[in-house]
Amino acid sequence: MLRTERVNKHLGSFSLREITLEVFPGDYYVLLGRSGAGKTQLLELICGLTAPDSGHIFIDGKEITRTRVQDRGIGLVFQDFALFPHYTVRENIEYSLKIRRLSKEEADQRVGHAAEEMNITHLLSRKPYNLSGGEKQRVALARTLVTDPKVLLLDEPMASVDASLKDSIRRMLRRLNREGQTIIHVTHDFGEAISLANRVGVMHNGRIIQEGTPLDVFNHPVNRFVARYAGIKNFFRVTFIKSYNTCSGITDKTTKFRLPKADYPASGLLIIGSSEVLLSRQGAPGIQMNNIQAIIDDIVPSATGYEIAVNAGDYFYVDITHREMEENNFVPGEKVFVSFPPEAMRFVGESNGKKNSEQ
Repeated sequence: MLRTERVNKHLGSFSLREITLEVFPGDYYVLLGRSGAGKTQLLELICGLTAPDSGHIFIDGKEITRTRVQDRGIGLVFQDFALFPHYTVRENIEYSLKIRRLSKEEADQRVGHAAEEMNITHLLSRKPYNLSGGEKQRVALARTLVTDPKVLLLDEPMASVDASLKDSIRRMLRRLNREGQTIIHVTHDFGEAISLANRVGVMHNGRIIQEGTPLDVFNHPVNRFVARYAGIKNFFRVTFIKSYNTCSGITDKTTKFRLPKADYPASGLLIIGSSEVLLSRQGAPGIQMNNIQAIIDDIVPSATGYEIAVNAGDYFYVDITHREMEENNFVPGEKVFVSFPPEAMRFVGESNGKKNSEQ
């Protein structure tokens, strides 16, 4: 198991703060966050390229905070692959084995096995300038895997790969993980997290602000920042009001939500998924709680249909299919209703997310 304990690192005007992380054997852990959140800096601390100002790093119960890079049992694949341009593919893969002074026989065996695993045996005599982005990615992985790392660190592994090759890289990474390889994968793309991870950590301003399974994190975001990565655009900061027989939430722009009876905090963030909002001209039948009048502001084609922005004082974003658009022929400027059932609404209290929610 890899564990970091209250790791801190000051980097100019930026700091990694109180990073406590546990990655278990066989995990595929995706560290998600914007550029500049501190993801790559954390990988460099874990693999030993830099040292923390305070805190501790352990692997299998042994502290490695000050252990040399080559003695940690951790492999890092850089975002730009960092292949030696004047070396052949074989020489690139062999490089880390020569540093470890393995015998030629064992080195040849490891290189052959790694090349076969990555399906690059036919490329061993080539140099990097003759390779595609996907081929370079496989060579970089092979060079790291020959060292038999306990934990494989991947820094934005899809960033330099053509879209057409990303599916094959994902399949390869899933296969490595199924075969037992523990992986920590840094990305800013929540789609990669959904397709690969069994656990996710969301990083923001040098801190890990939420972690858990992808389902938990993306269905129950602690704040607006995390919810954005789940593709949720409908955020409403509300004040909760409880009367004799109803509960309501009111936004700063006076949009009023009727809520099922429950104990609510004084205020918080109300979140509704775009696919859970219904759009109609008469109000949705059977939804008693919330039918809100609005005006269509914009209609934007999306991968699955259309995203419609509607102005009800607060903005709502609604996802509809191509078929729904053909049946209804919505146009900008027309009056509509947005509707949603009570179970579509999720709440985050002020104490969980207010500090980071905007950013």
